[in-house]
Amino acid sequence: MVRVLLPAMLRPLAGDEGALEVVAPTLDAVLDSLGVEYPALERRLRDETGVLRRYVNFYVDGEECRRLDGAKTSLADAKEVQIIPSVAGG
Repeated sequence: MVRVLLPAMLRPLAGDEGALEVVAPTLDAVLDSLGVEYPALERRLRDETGVLRRYVNFYVDGEECRRLDGAKTSLADAKEVQIIPSVAGG
């Protein structure tokens, strides 16, 4: 089981939860699971082809998933996935 941490801006899309517990072998599977229960959240995390959105960062136990194996990153030994959307503006 992995704990998925959501920032305040995404919580309304997940029933106002800040952390969700998910059983999944990969990051992709976590997002699949979240998409079943929270489709609006998934649309903010992946595009219509299922690819991770560029402006959203996914950290697996503190390491950015794109430096690992991207959406295919194994969560076998992971405890936490943190989702952090990029913030732009001036």
